[in-house]
This record gives sequence, C-alpha cells and structure tokens, in this order.
Amino acid sequence: MTTAHPSDAKMNIADLHFLVAEDHDFQRKSLALGLKSLGAHHIREAADGCAAFDYFSDLAEPVDIIICDLEMPNMDGLELIRHVGEAGAPVSVILTSAMDRSLLSSVEMMTRAYGIDLLGAIEKPATPQKLRKLIGRHGARRKTAWPSARTGLDIHADEIIAAMAQRQFVPYFQPKVELQSGEVVGAEALVRWNHPRHGLLTPGDFLDLIEAGGSMDELTWMMLEESAAACLTWHKRGWPLNVSVNLSLSMLADPAVADRITQTVEKTGLPAHNMTLEITESAAMTDVATGLESLVRLRMRGFGLSIDDYGTGYSSMQQLGRIPFTELKIDKSFVTDCSNRPQHRVMLESSIDMAGKLGLKTVAEGIETRADWNLLKDIGCTIGQGHFMAKALAADAFIDWVPEWAPPERVRRVASRVFPPE
Repeated sequence: MTTAHPSDAKMNIADLHFLVAEDHDFQRKSLALGLKSLGAHHIREAADGCAAFDYFSDLAEPVDIIICDLEMPNMDGLELIRHVGEAGAPVSVILTSAMDRSLLSSVEMMTRAYGIDLLGAIEKPATPQKLRKLIGRHGARRKTAWPSARTGLDIHADEIIAAMAQRQFVPYFQPKVELQSGEVVGAEALVRWNHPRHGLLTPGDFLDLIEAGGSMDELTWMMLEESAAACLTWHKRGWPLNVSVNLSLSMLADPAVADRITQTVEKTGLPAHNMTLEITESAAMTDVATGLESLVRLRMRGFGLSIDDYGTGYSSMQQLGRIPFTELKIDKSFVTDCSNRPQHRVMLESSIDMAGKLGLKTVAEGIETRADWNLLKDIGCTIGQGHFMAKALAADAFIDWVPEWAPPERVRRVASRVFPPE
C-alpha cells in the first residue's frame, strides 16, 4: 500500500489551504509561523470556533486542513468539529490540546464518527516537526479507503432478482497475513456487485435492499460456493490458504444449515478445515438452542468458527463461553490507529491475552499503518488484515497479489502451520 511520506507534504504544502483555530494569540501565531516555515502560503487564523466556521463556510476559499484547539470561547472545538462534519466537506483536521490523553482519544473517536478525515492529535506545543508528520497524511487515506456508500442509486427489486440469477454478486478477497512472519495465510470473502449500470458496488450500496427483499440467505449460499471454489484454485497452485465467509443472521435458525453448508463446500472439493465461518455477536445470540446445535455440528466437521466484530456487542464473554469458536476477530474500531491510542492498546492486550488462554487465534481487521502492525505483532496478535496489506481484491487480482507478497514456498509453509488439518 502506498502512503504519503512526510517529505511529500513539503512538496505540496504550498498548494494547501490551512485554517488555524486557536484562541490563545501566541499559540495561534506560533502555529501560523510553523506552517510558513514548512512552506505553507495559504493560512487563515481564527480566535474561536465561530470565526473559524465562518472562514470554513466561505466557498471562495476552500479549506484543506483545519488545525483546531478544543477549548475556545463562543464555539469550542467540539462544536466546530460537529458543524464541519455536518457540512460534509472533504476537509482534514489536526487537533491540538493540552488535555489528558484519554480524553483526547475520545475526541479523536468522535471526530471520525462525524466522518472527518482526522490526521491526528498532538499535545501542545505543536512544533513544525509534529505538524509535518501529520500534514504528510493528508489525502493518503482518501486514496486508499473504499468509497463510502453512495446515496440515491436507482436500484429496483427486480434488478436484485436478475442479479442473483445472473450471478452478478461476486466475492472479493481481502488478504489475511500472519503478523509474526508477515506471510499470507488466507483471505476474507467480501461481496461485491458487478452492476450493469452503476459498476462495482460495495455492500453499503445494496445489502439493506437485499435484506429487505429477503434474499440474504440466497446471497450467502452463493458466496459460500464461489469462495470455496476460489480457495480450491489457490490450493491447486500449492497455496494451502484459508478462506473466511460471513454467515447471515437468519441462517443459524435453520437446523439443516450445517448439513447444507457441508454439502456445498464438499461439492467444490475444498476440505472443511480450510474454511472459517464468521458469525457476528448479534447473529450468534439468535435462537440459541438451534444456533448452538448448528455451530457445534459445523465445528465437529472441521470448519473454523470466528466471532466477528468482537468488542462491539453486549455479551462477548457469554458468547465465547458457550460457542466453540476457533478464532476471535477484533473489530476495526479498536484496531485502526491503535498505535496512537493507549486505551485501545489496553483493550487489545486484554482480548489477545484472553484469546490465547482459550486457545483461539486472533485476527485484527482494519490495519492501516506499519505502526499499528508493529503494535499488534508485539502484543501477540496472530493474524491481521487491512489496507496496509491490501484492499479486497477480485479473484484474479488476489492470485496475482499472493506471489508478489511472498514466495510460494513460504506461503505453503506458513499457511499450513497457522491453519493445520485437524
């Protein structure tokens, strides 16, 4: 994955428009001088949030990066962030504050929740060196992230029916890498829709429509079959990789689901131990008796079971105690930028330590930087996935990516060790 280097910021900083929102005159002037020393030419200053938002709203001078204090009179930084988020403009934010780090971490989460591209937070004083590092991130995340769900797409129920019949829904594969060795060990199958009018659509564009139309189970069966077939092609190349597939919530209530999943995968020729079925915490809580019967039967037949989005539900501990999971998948909200969030490190360490004592592999999704990779590796996480390694890839692109990432002989050795036959 290509990310911006701090030196890139110096090359382009003259073209960026900055807005410095800081009520302390000396701090504000120091920030402006620091930006000028880095080569910035377009700098606006505001002594409070109200003035800052007035500048921001001036469409004649668009703002690229807001450097924002949190404690200001009239309108504080929190309210300014909210208004900027509601405006929906493609602006980046750098937070500056002397606040306690734990409180600052909560503000960072709030900023991202408003959909703002948060470059980072720095404690005062904000030196040019600190600013340079964060400015270097501007634009990099937008280039690597998947586009957000598009609104207003003209999609009708009959199109979904036709798409199912024509198998327009296809799995894309996001690589999963063992963090200690750095070698690829598998991939998660993520559905995409090759729409004849709108092009490639991601789940946020269509999953709600599929659920509303009652077609989620049909889509899941399609993903199971195609993902298993794709995984078998990897094996034929000498790559004994694992593939992870998400189970829909409603499927677990069917007492025959284990038999049908087994038959679907066996028909492709893929061994059951090379597939991991991911179940969200909320899904695992529905119809407990029937769901447990199905999950235990699948586990007995060799399938791996992953508790997906771990940490986002309300009964995670209960789920781990009653379901025979083989893998704990930590939600990306705890993983992304964890190297800069001390509270998240504590939660990650606790989850990984508990998983180890229970004999479970751990998977961290949402790794976007080398620093996050290094932290997760240091605290013992087993597997990682995220844009730092690769985004979700079409089947052919994934086959091209694997040998570019690692020599085939290492893929064979490491994948067999992480997901051994049972």
